[in-house]
Amino acid sequence: MNQLNRQQSGFTLVEIAIVLVIIGLLLGGVLKGQELINSAKVKNMIGDFRTVSTVVYGFQDRFRALPGDQTQAQLDAAFPPANTAKACTPAAAGLCAQNNGRIDGAWNANAVTSETFVFWQHVRLANLATGPLSVNDANYLPRNADGGLIGIESGISAAGAAAPYISGMRGTFFVCSDGILGRYVRQIDTAMDDGNTAGGSVQAVLSGSARDTAATATASIVDGLTYTVCVAN
Repeated sequence: MNQLNRQQSGFTLVEIAIVLVIIGLLLGGVLKGQELINSAKVKNMIGDFRTVSTVVYGFQDRFRALPGDQTQAQLDAAFPPANTAKACTPAAAGLCAQNNGRIDGAWNANAVTSETFVFWQHVRLANLATGPLSVNDANYLPRNADGGLIGIESGISAAGAAAPYISGMRGTFFVCSDGILGRYVRQIDTAMDDGNTAGGSVQAVLSGSARDTAATATASIVDGLTYTVCVAN
């Protein structure tokens, strides 16, 4: 009988405690690793906003014009041979008005009809940014760390008048990035601005929002939803 009892004995409290400690350490390592990944993504996205702004000023300093805003003749002189760089076409108010000191078009435009689209080719030809030079390349438009689009605009309303993508934002131009999770949005705003996603130079709206939508308040940001974040310059 004593032998049977010994065979049926389970783990001791010490053994169970050791197992629980190991599990705790593993879970802690996983959580810490995820935290580091999230932190790296946020830093990467912040770097995107700052880099695009720097690129604009660098292009202005060299060519005395905004990228995307030059005529074909000006581009041919800057980037020979002729037609190496593509000017936006055709001329259209709010989309393609060359030499007006603005980057016309929507930040997420996907055709040469907007200055905001050819912008990327011009800054790459100037060696201020990396990426495909062909406007027909499937990877032409830049992406953030979560795969969302990155773009720039001076602001345009549906009628072609000057107006920011997010209602009420003020600035000369706006760098916008899409598909950013809510938990990253708050961190980006805190690091770059005042922590208020509905005010200041960093604001956010739900991904897919119509132009001229009011910014989403910080308290209404949902961690698991994606947002478009715009930074005013």
